Amino acid sequence: MIEMKVAGIALDAITRSPIVLLKDASDRRALPIYIGQEQARAIMGALENQKPPRPLTHDLIVNILETWNMTLEKVIIHSLQKDTFYAALIVQQGEVKKEIDARPSDAIAVALRTNTPIWVMEEVVADASIPVDRDADEAEQEAFREFISNLRPEDLIKRFGNGDS
Repeated sequence: MIEMKVAGIALDAITRSPIVLLKDASDRRALPIYIGQEQARAIMGALENQKPPRPLTHDLIVNILETWNMTLEKVIIHSLQKDTFYAALIVQQGEVKKEIDARPSDAIAVALRTNTPIWVMEEVVADASIPVDRDADEAEQEAFREFISNLRPEDLIKRFGNGDS
């Protein structure tokens, strides 16, 4: 899994639909997730530390977690099926952990309110992310190609042994 942070909310240039943008720690990969207008407002409210006069839905969820001494351990965006992302809240109360199905937008909105890490399965990042730093990606690929081209079988034997144990 790869830990990602919310980089912000953007609008699709054509459809004007909101997108939450997650980025990895190295800012090399971005994961765009299309969300609804209400979820965009909830995420923006959390990013801007807005405190509504009465609890909104995501604030209510946080209040319930706190009242029942539960902690949101992490959010996991675990799959992508037919252009739909799936997420789970990993909630802990004492020694008991539960996984609760959630839309990624709701999971992100709650995670931001509780300073909880957001994790994305590597296969989801591989399938749906967009490169942010193409130069760094190309440099890394070139370094790997050079490493492979200079690799000799005896180097592998020295490193991993000859199989005799």
